Amino acid sequence: MKPPLVLLATAFLIGSAVILFAATDLSSEALQMQGFDPLANKLIPPDSKLEKLATGFKWTEGPVWVNDRTQGSHLFFAEIPSNSIRELYGPGEVKIFLQPSGYVGSASYGGPEPGSNGMTLDTKGRLTIAGHARRNIWRLEYLRPHAQITVLADSYQGKKLNSPNDLVYKSDGSLYFTDPPYGLRTQSDTDKSKELPFNGVYRIPNAASVQPGSAPQNAKLQLIIKDLPRPNGIAFSPDEKILYIADSGPKKIWMRYEVAPDGSVRTGRVFFDASSDQKVGGPDGIKVDMQGNLYGAGPGGIWIFSPAGKHVASLSIPERVGNLAWGDSDRKSLYITASSSVYRIRTNAVGEKP
Repeated sequence: MKPPLVLLATAFLIGSAVILFAATDLSSEALQMQGFDPLANKLIPPDSKLEKLATGFKWTEGPVWVNDRTQGSHLFFAEIPSNSIRELYGPGEVKIFLQPSGYVGSASYGGPEPGSNGMTLDTKGRLTIAGHARRNIWRLEYLRPHAQITVLADSYQGKKLNSPNDLVYKSDGSLYFTDPPYGLRTQSDTDKSKELPFNGVYRIPNAASVQPGSAPQNAKLQLIIKDLPRPNGIAFSPDEKILYIADSGPKKIWMRYEVAPDGSVRTGRVFFDASSDQKVGGPDGIKVDMQGNLYGAGPGGIWIFSPAGKHVASLSIPERVGNLAWGDSDRKSLYITASSSVYRIRTNAVGEKP
């Protein structure tokens, strides 16, 4: 989604590392939570803190936690306006991993979001990336910035994808992703470069088995949803029987679909409608815990829902939230990308592995 404009913190470039001189802006404060169900305190400890781990960006997105034996466990996240993927190792310790990450042309992009967006890992630990302004889905064959790139998909029925936004693997190796127009220059359905008449949700069968360097799997690409205005965040229930989609406009809704044995979806219905809430932000990135509770960017911060669609709690975040990811060795930390910053909340819940 289009980010609010903020000022960048002062930084110095040292090799591939950006050391942010914004340590005075880092903080840890009591988490403000509005609970609507007794489950809330079971998921989020009453004394939880909201930790600001890094700041000074324009629009952070696409977080994913990785366990790298040589580089150490850390968080990858996208900083879309600077067309880069960053690595967060600790409070204030941020490095540029890859730049450019999205648009690779020589001329100025001319739009607000030239970088990549959502990221996830396949069963082999390879980073798979929603190219956003690159208009494709691509994979790094190992966790190094100059690793071989395999493009998994870049068009549907001969027409360029819009701007892949977020993605999730199913345990059978198929990859599902959303494709709104937010990475296009005007971020609109009337953008002159938009070739598809809809904003779809797609499936790439056996994506994890695609051989390194193979041609894009465009002929195998399956359009599974085409009637959502702005499909955005995407996640499976733990048993993979339900696919959730966050739709970011014009209404503020989360959708729920039954997953058929062949990987298609059916019986789509509104999981929750927050359109009446006028706080800043809306449905964007989503994740689930091992009990099937859904956590997602929403008005005013993060919204938590039970598997039955009950609004369990809202966590107040001082900036517009774009996405979130489970992290740390116990997967009990929520890492949150929100406008200019990256935050962390410790939870009682255990998150699903990407």
